[in-house]
Order: sequence, then structure tokens, then C-alpha cells
Amino acid sequence: MRVHKLTFAALAVAASLSLTACQNDDDATGQSDPSAASSEASGGGSGSGDAQQGAEGESGGQGTAAGSDSGSEGASGSGSGSGENDKTGKCRTDELKFKAMDATIDGDTEGTVAVELTNGGGRECAISGYAGVDLKTNSGTLSAKRSGEPVVPGTLKDGETVAFGIHYPINDSGGSGVRITGLVVTPPDETKSVTLDWPGAATLPVTDGSGSPVKVGPIGSAGQGG
Repeated sequence: MRVHKLTFAALAVAASLSLTACQNDDDATGQSDPSAASSEASGGGSGSGDAQQGAEGESGGQGTAAGSDSGSEGASGSGSGSGENDKTGKCRTDELKFKAMDATIDGDTEGTVAVELTNGGGRECAISGYAGVDLKTNSGTLSAKRSGEPVVPGTLKDGETVAFGIHYPINDSGGSGVRITGLVVTPPDETKSVTLDWPGAATLPVTDGSGSPVKVGPIGSAGQGG
């Protein structure tokens, strides 16, 4: 009976060891399964969703990059807009200094007055076309007609000067003529005028009223100085 008891005890121990080994194997298998499931998931199922989210994240990154590019274009466009805003603006009356002088040359059949416009606005400005010119006389205001010379676009840096000419008939009739009392100048594309002393001949010949005998040239027609 002692032998049988030992045998049963040995069998019980062996069975216990075998059961423990099986449990350890099951535990090991249970520990490896989650990682295997995670690997499979990354290739499909919820893992596919993760991959998709990752792709969307990458796509979002591209979108951000595209947005950055768009922003660069916008900045470029803004730069372009800013360039348009930085383009040379027209010369304003308040930015200009005016000077009128007699420019008649001996032997000319008509008198000439040159009007200088100097840029004193502290910035470069654009000026071209015809200035408005009116002569104040004892018979009222006489507006000059355009000479018809071509207009050339131009700009004035701060401190630069440009001039145009006013041409008028010389009063050699021997009569008193029409007395000139002042000169009114309006720069091109402006509405504000300045009044200057008239430096030319004191009078104009009396006309038959068929049109103004006074003509004005475009900006730059009387030369340009510094």
C-alpha cells in the first residue's frame, strides 16, 4: 500500500506539473495574441482606419503645404497689389511748386511763357498731359487752347522740375490791347489751381472773338531741368 500511495502521489505531482506547464503555455499564447491582433489591425479593420487617418493626416499636411503655397501666392498677389498701391501716383497740386517766366526769344513771331513745376512732395510722382491755363484779363478770363502736340508720360523725382510752354500773339497793333492781370494754372488731372503773376507781355492784341489766341503745350514741351 505504501508503494501505491507513493505512485499515486508521484502521479499527482506529475499531473500538477503538467497542468502548470499547460497553463504557462496558455498564458504565453494569451500574451502574444494582443500584439498579433494589433499587427493585423494595422493592415486592415480598425488598423485600416488608423492608416486612413494617417493618410488623411498626411493629406492634411499636404493641404497645409498647399495652403502655405496659396498663402505665398496670396503674398505674391498681395505684393503685386502692394506694388500696384506703390506704383507712382500722380503729382498733386499741393506737392508742386510753380514758377512762371518769360521765355520769348528775340525774333519769335509770338511770345512764350514757360511754367515750371517742381516736385516738392517728398516722393516720386507721375505727371503728363496738358495743364489747364487761364489768363486773367481786364476783359475777363481767357482759356488757352491745347497745341495738339503729343503727350509723353513722365515722372518727377522729389526735387525734379518739368516745364510747359504758353504761346500767345504779340500785340504790335499799336493799340492798348487786352491787359493781362494774372495766370491761373491747374496741373493735369487736378482740380485745384494756383494763381501766378504773368511774366510775359502786358497785353494781347484784340481779337475778333473767333477763338483763343493763346495756346498751351503739354507737360515737358518747354524742356526739363533739375
